[in-house]
Order: sequence, then C-alpha cells, then structure tokens
Amino acid sequence: MSNSYDGGMTDTDDALQPPARLRVLASWQASKVSTLGARLTARRMPLTARADFAVLAALEEYGPLSQAEIGRRLGLDRNDVNGILNRLEGRQQVDRRTDPANRRRNIVTVTTDGRQYLEEVQQHADAVQDELLVGLDAAERQQLHALLAKLLDSHQPQPA
Repeated sequence: MSNSYDGGMTDTDDALQPPARLRVLASWQASKVSTLGARLTARRMPLTARADFAVLAALEEYGPLSQAEIGRRLGLDRNDVNGILNRLEGRQQVDRRTDPANRRRNIVTVTTDGRQYLEEVQQHADAVQDELLVGLDAAERQQLHALLAKLLDSHQPQPA
C-alpha cells in the first residue's frame, strides 16, 4: 500500500471504500484491524474470558505476582484486577494469599484449574488469530508480529 495520498479514483475502486486519505494512515488501518479482532474475539469468548486470559497468562509467565504488579503489567486498574481475581478465585483458578513479607499485599498464583482454563481460552484466542490473519501466510504473520512489536517497543517509556 502506498504511503502517500493519491486523490484520483480508479475504475477498480469500490464506491463504498473510505477515502484514500484514511486508508493510507497506519493508525486508521490499525484501528480497523483492532475492531475486527475484537468482533471476532467476542464471537468466540465472553469479555470476562478475555480479562481472565490476560491475568492467567501473566501469572503463568511471570509466576506469583502481587495484585498491584498484575495491574501494572497489564495496564489494568486495581479495582478491575480485584474483580477479575475474585471471579478466578471463586472458580479455584487462582490462589490469593497474604504476602508474608508485606502483610498489606496479596500474592496471587495460578492453580491447576487455572492452567487448564488458560489452555481452553488459548485455543479460542488461537482460532481468532487464525481467522483474523487468514490473508497472510506464515512468513507474513511473523513479519507482521515483528513490525508491530517494533512499533510498540518504540513507544515504551524509557527508564529514567
């Protein structure tokens, strides 16, 4: 796709397409892909499963974490984290215990049931990704992931 605006219409242009000035904006394209991904995800799993997936994936990858650390890693408000953990704890998918080193905070760990649920939700997430990226071959998918990671990394706050 061209990076510049071409004001001319061709015979092959779909009359229902958005203006070219939008179609050449990476931010506009990313927004459209995000919306499509959210719709595809919503068809396969409820909103709560998406939040559960994020928390359980963090616990699986990083091990036991405080509630505050989960929120920081995922960019979630502590009240939202608490609600997600209440739901997961109610289903015995996480274990929340007082940190012996700091009695004011809780340490959360994923349980065997939580790992099993994470694998179930992962299957749905994988199916969504396959549907979303159907137009790309394996090499193009890897390239897209690498480019998106590079873009996101370039906008991370730099340590002081």
